[in-house]
Amino acid sequence: MAHLTQLTDTYTLANGVQIPIVGFGTWQTPDGVVAQSSVAAALAAGYRHIDTAAAYGNETSVGAGIRQSGVARSDIFLTTKLWNQDHGYDATKKALDLSLQKLGVDYVDLYLIHWPNPAKFRDHWEEVNAETWRAMEEAYKAGKMRAIGVSNFRPHHLDELLKTATITPMVNQIFLNPSDLQPAVVAYNKAHGILSEAYSPLGTGKIFEVKALQKMAARYGKTVAQLVLRWSLQHDFLPLPKSVHEARIRENTQLFDFELSHHDMALIDDLHGVAGVALDPDTPDW
Repeated sequence: MAHLTQLTDTYTLANGVQIPIVGFGTWQTPDGVVAQSSVAAALAAGYRHIDTAAAYGNETSVGAGIRQSGVARSDIFLTTKLWNQDHGYDATKKALDLSLQKLGVDYVDLYLIHWPNPAKFRDHWEEVNAETWRAMEEAYKAGKMRAIGVSNFRPHHLDELLKTATITPMVNQIFLNPSDLQPAVVAYNKAHGILSEAYSPLGTGKIFEVKALQKMAARYGKTVAQLVLRWSLQHDFLPLPKSVHEARIRENTQLFDFELSHHDMALIDDLHGVAGVALDPDTPDW
């Protein structure tokens, strides 16, 4: 288990880069004042890891929130992601530069391919991912990102990518919570030195309705969110909780004054399907 004492403790990626063990997610956070103020609030609450994506449509506001916070850029781990229509060598380079421009930064700490098999490239996704990754490897070597990785990739997507990659992805960001542990993907990641990042670590809100979790959280004197985020950390996942409410943003940082027993970890592991499961990444029509 990782060293778990504070929000700014880190995992070490395959290339030696340190990544804070909890990130602040911004999926579904509307662009404008909400995104800007929630990012600033997260940094004020002690987060040093911010996760966004081109597809979220809020990179400009995320960048503004970082600047508003007064926290030095070098003290923040910033992730963004390549959207589906921008796969391919030239398109990837252009999309990355646009993301950097919107964020108002000259590098990101982590850049991810958001989905492995977009509808636009479904009949030749393997070849297009190889070209996308080649562009990302070049940008990584040029210092435009400190680490590179993927999101929503299953083992067969990674197997294809590794046929031509000269750098193994350092991160795979997937739907990961008590409702879907994705054991095959997590095992593959671990075997290849790829960190498993957990998006939707609290399900999509449905996790809060699970009676077993409510009872267990009460026993620990914690909220369901705190319980589930602690569970994620004890599995060596990197959770990315999202909130736009200052009180909850702070609440989601209070994970280091308790530890779940092996028994309770096992009980939570058995909740498969209570709050939905990951979308099959080979099926979306976008």
